[in-house]
Amino acid sequence: MDTSSSPKMHSLKNALKNHPLYAELNRPESLRHFMESHVYAVWDFMSLLTYLQTRLTCTQIPWMPVGDPEVRHLINEIVKGEESDEMPGGGYISHFELYLKAMEQAGANTQNLDLFLSEVRQGKTPEDSRVLPNGVAQFLNFTFNTIRADRPHEVAAVFTWGREDLIPTMFSSMVHEMNEASAGTFSLYLYYLERHIEIDGDHHSHLSHKMVQLLCENKPEKWEQALGAAENALEARLALWDSILAGLKA
Repeated sequence: MDTSSSPKMHSLKNALKNHPLYAELNRPESLRHFMESHVYAVWDFMSLLTYLQTRLTCTQIPWMPVGDPEVRHLINEIVKGEESDEMPGGGYISHFELYLKAMEQAGANTQNLDLFLSEVRQGKTPEDSRVLPNGVAQFLNFTFNTIRADRPHEVAAVFTWGREDLIPTMFSSMVHEMNEASAGTFSLYLYYLERHIEIDGDHHSHLSHKMVQLLCENKPEKWEQALGAAENALEARLALWDSILAGLKA
């Protein structure tokens, strides 16, 4: 079963790729504003991945084989790329840490993010936070409610179809032009986008699609649940985009 062929999924993806938000990201200050909210989606993407790693591989001592060996291979391959990708000039870094460096280079404000991460380290949940930007709290609540439901096939569907490459080509071109006009201020962000398209939208997308197939097996009920979760994830992303656009226009 190919959930991506459903009419609703197709419509939601088109709405995201053609969202009016992108047309507003044509100035450095508006792009910085976007980064200050989008970074939370990068962070909770890693939380989805860590859930899958924890549930579908062994992360405890003593080690024991867990689940399907092919699923383990797929998860570990994705984790490697997301947590230890190549840095320009050498070295390795997670995509979230790369995004943070891109924000610092661009002059985006990370104060609220730093406060939020401090709250999380102290044991607070996103629902408890009082520092999240408008719209971000609802987006994170959806993600962590999906994780708490503890249905791996649904989390895998959200990870796969709710977070795959949905960035239009014109956005990357816009960032490229802005980077040239600002003497390289957005070079790390441009690198992040290129890696996201190259790895997440191609290699990791293929791996995660295979993972969903293995987790749903040939059970129509699981496929239906996976489709519903993926559609909800895309709707949550649309709501986040709407909130960022409203913030830009305020």
